[in-house]
Amino acid sequence: MKSLVPRVVMSIALLVACSEAGAAEPWSGRDIAANCANCHGTNGRSVGVMPVLAGRPQGEIVAIVKEFRDGKRPSTVMQQLAKGYNDAQIEAVAAYLAAQKP
Repeated sequence: MKSLVPRVVMSIALLVACSEAGAAEPWSGRDIAANCANCHGTNGRSVGVMPVLAGRPQGEIVAIVKEFRDGKRPSTVMQQLAKGYNDAQIEAVAAYLAAQKP
């Protein structure tokens, strides 16, 4: 559990950086997916107990992340992380992850 705390802190810091970037949108789906790698593995290829995101349908990823963000899906960490993303960012990361090989 101790190793999860630094990962969560880093993810939150990266989310804040993305959120503060504002309308210029200097991020890409790949940039945002780097935050997901903390728990879901590089390019969404989890090797642990976390779900694999690579290759999942884009619409499925979008729906799940929005459910976390909007408090409709319970979680320990994802609700807080998802709140840092707007719809365009969720669409971008979902498109990137969906295009990855599982």
